[in-house]
Amino acid sequence: MPLFRASKAIENQIDEFLDVVAEGALVYREGVKAYLEGDTEEFEARIVAIDKLESRADKLSKEVESDLYSHSLIPEHRGDVLGLLENTDNIIDTAKTSLYQFSVEQPNIPDEFDSQYLKLAEACFQAVEAVIVSARAFFRDAAAVKDNLYKVHHYEKEADQISDALKRSIFAGDLDLAHKIHLRYFALNVEKVSDKAESVADRLAIYAIKRNI
Repeated sequence: MPLFRASKAIENQIDEFLDVVAEGALVYREGVKAYLEGDTEEFEARIVAIDKLESRADKLSKEVESDLYSHSLIPEHRGDVLGLLENTDNIIDTAKTSLYQFSVEQPNIPDEFDSQYLKLAEACFQAVEAVIVSARAFFRDAAAVKDNLYKVHHYEKEADQISDALKRSIFAGDLDLAHKIHLRYFALNVEKVSDKAESVADRLAIYAIKRNI
């Protein structure tokens, strides 16, 4: 049973919010790719895009929160909904911060590691995409939430494995220690996006059980 039977407006706001977070993950992946390819113009465009998307996500989240309280909607589920929105918003916040770190610190990434960083960014994107599908289900059909949660955990674990392999490759090379540590930091920096997706998935699993009780 849909969660917002009496408020199509809030349902639309949440749909738009989830669209924005999903687009933010796509922009993030493409931003990492542009950086690795040395396409400065495209990378800067992605920085601008994710900044706008993050601001839009924050605005939509606050609008939903305000409407839930002002219209006294779903008081029994309000805390879960707000917690879900806050944690989902953390995904795009983390992606934005990560992309900005590339811009600020300008890591010198040797070509031999490009493919591993790209695979890592792709796994993060897939984890976010799967958790967004599950989040949509939460508002429409709680029983269907779990159908995509396993994908989130799969891609988060894949991101962990790629990151671990990447860090091992970095430290097995001939670079100086400071350079290795910097490259390791950026592996962790990208990996955080999938961690945030898994955090949302963990909450969704609990919320879905509560809704089905």
